[in-house]
Amino acid sequence: MKILLVYPHYPDTFWSFRHALKFIGKKAAFPPLGLLTVAAMLPAAWDKRLVDMNVQPLSDKQILWADYVFISAMTVQRESVNDVLARCKSLGTKTVVGGPLFTAAPAEFDSADHLVLGEAEVTLPRFLDDLECGQAEHSYVSDQWAEMRETPIPLWNLIDPSKYAAMNIQYSRGCPFDCEFCDITQLFGRKPRTKSTAQLTGELDALYAWGWRDGIFLVDDNFIGDRRKLKQETLPAMLAWMERHNHPFAFFTEVSIDLADDPDLMDLMVRTSFEEVFIGIETPNEDCLSETGKVQNKNRNLLECVKKIQHAGLQVQGGFIVGFDSDPLSIFERQIHFIQESGIATAMVGMLTALRGTKLHQRLFKEGRLLGDTSGNNTAVALNFIPRMKAETLINGYRSILTSIYAPKNYYRRVTGFLREYRPLKRGSFHVKPGYYGAFFKSIVMLGVIGKERLQFWKLFFWSLFRRPRLFPLAITFAIYGYHFRKITEKMNWNGMFDASGIEHT
Repeated sequence: MKILLVYPHYPDTFWSFRHALKFIGKKAAFPPLGLLTVAAMLPAAWDKRLVDMNVQPLSDKQILWADYVFISAMTVQRESVNDVLARCKSLGTKTVVGGPLFTAAPAEFDSADHLVLGEAEVTLPRFLDDLECGQAEHSYVSDQWAEMRETPIPLWNLIDPSKYAAMNIQYSRGCPFDCEFCDITQLFGRKPRTKSTAQLTGELDALYAWGWRDGIFLVDDNFIGDRRKLKQETLPAMLAWMERHNHPFAFFTEVSIDLADDPDLMDLMVRTSFEEVFIGIETPNEDCLSETGKVQNKNRNLLECVKKIQHAGLQVQGGFIVGFDSDPLSIFERQIHFIQESGIATAMVGMLTALRGTKLHQRLFKEGRLLGDTSGNNTAVALNFIPRMKAETLINGYRSILTSIYAPKNYYRRVTGFLREYRPLKRGSFHVKPGYYGAFFKSIVMLGVIGKERLQFWKLFFWSLFRRPRLFPLAITFAIYGYHFRKITEKMNWNGMFDASGIEHT
């Protein structure tokens, strides 16, 4: 059996880092972990190939080679998915689809030959058994959660590592919190399920043996969901592994803000070579936190929590949202002020979106306020529900946030403020990552000579070089990130407006 695994194209978004990746000669931030894991679940005797359309184009010849094309995708990849499905159908190659996009809206992809929905560890074996007997059904679903101890090591040999900025590993699924706008508990449940320590270190072994010596993103939606196991078993085992191998990786992941309450956990993460954490801060407005059920963020000084995490030696990336029912007109200035004061360079700000399967989607449907589906792009200038605030006011306020926080003067001031306070763990001599010499010289030309941020770039350049020389490579990295964020902001369609009836007009 010949299987072609296809990962559809991502549009140019905040998290694509496409403009930043050009500086280091990479095609994509991360490889398609889901498809690589599914590939490992398929019979070893089958011939498998993978095409990541973010790295290379998909040809008709590749489709015609395959007996089946397996497709996995998220909502933001919908347009590319539809194109791939249409091409496969016209060429007569059967398709098998799965992943968040298809699980959330299976009825919209009836053109696929087989839908294997939910977690592959549960539904894929049933499909494979039926396929072997020549009786494969159209759709496979289950209400069971997968046992993650059954998840195999991804087939890394299907990709070219030189095309990616970092690799990825999944340690756990599920989140103990249940925020109204989030679909994670719908997809993976509220009780965190984890891999065994041996599995996790086995995946580190596989990447190390494969030759990888760079960043690894632990893609868990809340890495600290099972804090007891993390502190007692997982992190001590990871730390021991890293020490035996002379710390070949730098880790980053997603956590909840209550990480700030646990200095021991932060210290253990930093010693294990965790460098960055993404946190859903959402809003400084306490009423909005209550509205959306973001209990972990309530009744605390969010700015102080961010500072604690930064002082512990972890960079903080932050997610922010506007468009809550409780948002006052002052929310836009408050968000700008918080982001600037926090020193969060990578601040992803989006308008509230009602995702299928969430409690927010259900509530807005009952209230008659839904307008349609979402694109899945966190920073799209679009509303799929009727907000309490006037839509034009919300969109203009959103624009004011992005144009302010990513204006060169404000962005570079924020980066400098962070670097002034940041105290990462010192661990031997500094080693420049492959490709970063080229990025350094490209940044000088693109940002220091051509770019409109020239003045701010050189101020940061010399300040960090003489005042914080150990952080000089990080300063250049942030400068490159800022270039990407400004490019994304400039490309956004600020003319899209929605009135109360949901009619778009320009």
